[in-house]
Amino acid sequence: MTKNALITGSTKGMGRSIAISFANEGLNLAICSRNEQELLKFKDELQQINPNIKVFTKVTDGSNKAQLLQFAAAAQQELGFIDVVVNSLGTYAHASILDEGEEVFESQLNTNLMPAYEMYRFFGKAMRAERKGHFFNICSVASLNPIAAAGAYSVTKYALLGLTKLMRFEMQEYGVKVTAVIPGSTLTDSWKDAVVDKDTMVLPEDIASAIINIYKMSIGANVDEIIIKPAPGQI
Repeated sequence: MTKNALITGSTKGMGRSIAISFANEGLNLAICSRNEQELLKFKDELQQINPNIKVFTKVTDGSNKAQLLQFAAAAQQELGFIDVVVNSLGTYAHASILDEGEEVFESQLNTNLMPAYEMYRFFGKAMRAERKGHFFNICSVASLNPIAAAGAYSVTKYALLGLTKLMRFEMQEYGVKVTAVIPGSTLTDSWKDAVVDKDTMVLPEDIASAIINIYKMSIGANVDEIIIKPAPGQI
């Protein structure tokens, strides 16, 4: 039976590479984006990669709880049991806590933390009942060592790693796997205005490769956390 994966933040950066990798593995996909044209174009690309899979799409602002839950419910209705949830939605804000705007903390919470919490609450009960499934939460090296120049970002990524650990403790007796993916400097849109050498950074494809290899491990093996940093060190 074909398995199903749901990916947030799925048309750009790490989420995009992860979706492509799961398509290559033959999983049906549920993907979302705020941009309908971008979403439909990516759907076509995924089905060209693997014509045998279903790709469910829904225009969604992942930082909006109501829209996010509508996407989750529609994906479940369309595809059935969701075997894999990848929480890759995230955004970076460069400012210290004392200097950031009034709206920054709430925005970071709603993008970096809330979606993973809500997707766990939505899909976790079914996974617990079926005693199978896998959650991947895309954290950050800021989850381990805060960045002074990215205050709210660091706080929310710290919290996301804490949530991931709690999810794993709650789920391990039911055979549901939970993995924290902890990337260092990764060449995503966060760096689009910077002049960088891609050979000194982690690539989104590296994150996708790690997730696929973890996903394909034996039923009795779980990778609690994986840290992937640039070989020359953090930028």
